[in-house]
Amino acid sequence: MFKDEVEIEVRAGRGGNGAVSMRREKAVPYGGPDGGDGGDGGSVIFVASHQLNSLLPLAGHYHYVAPDGRPGGGQMCSGKSGEDLVIDVPIGTQIFDKKWGNLLRDLAHEGMRLQIARGGRGGQGNARFATSVRQTPRFAQNGTRGEARALRLELKLFAEAGLVGLPNAGKSTLLAAVTAATPKIADYPFTTLSPQVGIARLAENDTLVLADLPGLIEGAAEGHGLGHRFLRHVERCRVLLHLVDVSDSALEDPDESRRVIEGELERYSAELAARPRLLVATKCESPDAHERADLLEQAAGVPVVRISSVERRGLQELLRAAWNIVHTAPAATR
Repeated sequence: MFKDEVEIEVRAGRGGNGAVSMRREKAVPYGGPDGGDGGDGGSVIFVASHQLNSLLPLAGHYHYVAPDGRPGGGQMCSGKSGEDLVIDVPIGTQIFDKKWGNLLRDLAHEGMRLQIARGGRGGQGNARFATSVRQTPRFAQNGTRGEARALRLELKLFAEAGLVGLPNAGKSTLLAAVTAATPKIADYPFTTLSPQVGIARLAENDTLVLADLPGLIEGAAEGHGLGHRFLRHVERCRVLLHLVDVSDSALEDPDESRRVIEGELERYSAELAARPRLLVATKCESPDAHERADLLEQAAGVPVVRISSVERRGLQELLRAAWNIVHTAPAATR
């Protein structure tokens, strides 16, 4: 199961209290204060990890609490500090303050860390307060509370090429044909309910990371259908593969399908609409399908790549064209 948005609360550990203690030694008739300091509370830290591709591990656990520091002891013994609570999240996780909605950090690279809640400071023991005029202080300092925050985590997938199109455009079939991914494939709309990612190998050292996103429909940018929840995943892709069904069983006119998706991308983000794009005619498996692809090319005014994922025709040409764009286009920064 894929999960790309969760809300959680985190709380760092409280600092341990300082100790009030007096020396009691046989050979030292005038023992002084020897209370040790309390340990610091543990902090809460997020770390981006390539071993995760979903926020699902966090979805079933709402509260995250780091350990408290231990109190100080006699004979100048300091309390043990609480261990930091380290939470692994997928690369591409954006961390927002739930109350104010502002972005705190975008963990966009492997190993990036964010200390989101700092542990409380340990209190000082009474030995710290001894002076020439106050030689036997009988008080110590309490530890402070750790920080607490309510957060919203959103995941934006990192893929080099994003597959967009209406439901049943052939996105899942293409992904399954060129990668080891196993998306659900059926002859009805919305078989893809969550983003799927796969890696296509073009040559020994040439690979292309593709993301199959749920089918968009008209009004997706305003929240209609399934695809609107996943439009943000497209923002990091360097090239979009716009798939259009030109088969005999296509549910929409190919050019109308093209214009619907282009319109939704423009409404969602002008920058996204300007992203490099390849127009792909899918299911080209009959003379009539090739004729519809020709009409689509004329209407769009751009070259159309013709493929058949089932017959495995045109796939390498499509991947190579996408790979060339990826390695010349600037990286998306959002």
